[in-house]
This record gives sequence, structure tokens and C-alpha cells, in this order.
Amino acid sequence: MTWHARLQLDYRLEAGRTVARHEHDGPLRILQSLYPEGEAVCHNVLVHPPGGLVGGDTLDLQITAGGKAHGLITTPGATRFYKSAGEPAIQRTHITLTDQARLEWLPLEAICYNQCLAENHLTINLAPQAEFMGWDFTALGLPLANQPFQQGSFLQHLEVPGVWLERGQIKADDERLMNGPLGLAGQRCLASLFFVAGSKLERERRQSALDLARDVINAHPLRATAGVTSPDGQIVVLRVVAPVVEPAMDLLRQVWSGWRQHFWALSANSPRIWST
Repeated sequence: MTWHARLQLDYRLEAGRTVARHEHDGPLRILQSLYPEGEAVCHNVLVHPPGGLVGGDTLDLQITAGGKAHGLITTPGATRFYKSAGEPAIQRTHITLTDQARLEWLPLEAICYNQCLAENHLTINLAPQAEFMGWDFTALGLPLANQPFQQGSFLQHLEVPGVWLERGQIKADDERLMNGPLGLAGQRCLASLFFVAGSKLERERRQSALDLARDVINAHPLRATAGVTSPDGQIVVLRVVAPVVEPAMDLLRQVWSGWRQHFWALSANSPRIWST
């Protein structure tokens, strides 16, 4: 049996409070809205009760925000792409921000189990004054559990239409990509953190974000496999590869914290579920 799940989530500012309204079809849920840093920022946890995707499963997420609403979305655990019998498992997330809305998209990692056929698509549309910060973690197999990623494939698609597109496919049996010195060199976690603005960032604002991230990277154990760049005037991107998820997560959380203060003058108020 395959699952086709859909979630529509909309953030709006009402009397100074960011309110989340949602509807769903299939096994995809949003838990109760939380306000750990005041009413202007609404924290939500996205839950997929089956706990993973198999071949033929599809998750479609449509997320919107308008006015001066500010939403933060995370997950209680990893997204798991399990073994497929032939059909791909697909997760598609479309984010649209209008007016001066802000959104933070901070799910935990996606794990590619051996013999999975997985696709993960993220598309972000922003109005000129809207801003977005998000990350993406991909774990290829479970090395510490002796469950390597030896067969299967993972397709990653990250896009800001007309501005930025990253699309690539990782095939488990591509030895040069998986283990070659110009490929992943045996690393099994890939992660990115990205800040996206609807208009060109001021030069000083963009450069300060780059400098902040480089300071964190230079002091971190993953400094040899991490880097930050600005491929377009609207975007700042940090990328890192690591043997496993945990050190990459530590690095990105540190930079997320710094960027949150730098771009929005907000402290790093981590979602409560991260500490449970």
C-alpha cells in the first residue's frame, strides 16, 4: 500500500500574532502552534505518522506566509526513504512568501536507506521584501549501524525560480562519486544552510553573513569540508560534508544562530523538540 499525503499550511499575522492555519489529506500533520519567543514567531512541528516513505509514496507540502508573519517549521525526527521495489518515493515542498513574510524551514535529516529510490524537491518563491532561511541534511545509509548505502539513488532539487537551482542525483553504485577524492570522498552526510531574500541583499549585509559563517567554520572540526558562498546577490549558502549527521548539524545550528541574529535581530530560540 502506498501513501499520498498532502498538507497546506498558511501563516498570517493577526493582531500582532502569527497564526498558522492548515488542512491535510492523508498521513501528514501539524502539531499545536507554540510561541516560545513571543507571539510574532509561530513554531510548528511537522509530523508524518508512518515514519518513512517507500516506493510509490508521495508527500506534497504547500506552505505560504503573508503580511509580516514569521513561521518556523521543524520535524520530530528524520525523514526515512526506505527500500523501493521499483517506484520512487517523492517529497515535494513548495514555499511561497508574500509581502514581508519570513519563514524558517528546519527539518531534521533525510535518511536514504539501501535500495531506496528517493526524490526530495524544495521550491521557494519570494516577494521582493520576503525572506527565508532553511537547511537540508541528507544521510546516505546508516554507517554507525553498519547499514551502508550500496544500491539505489537519491535525487535532490533545490530551487528559487529564476535565481538559483541546484539539482543532482546520487547513485549508490557510482564509486567515483561516493568515494573518489573529487566526489564525496567517503563522506556520508551532505548538508546545506541557505538564506534567501526576495531582492538583492545589501553588500554589507551579505558580506557580514559570509564573514560570520567563515568564523564559525574556521573554529569547527569540519572546517576542511565546509564552505560558504553567495552564488547570487539574493542568496548566501553554506555547504558541508561529514561522515555522519551530528557534526554537520552542530555546525549548521551554530551558523543558523548567528544568521538569525544578524539578519533579523533574533536570538537562537531553538525549537523545544530538538532538546527532547
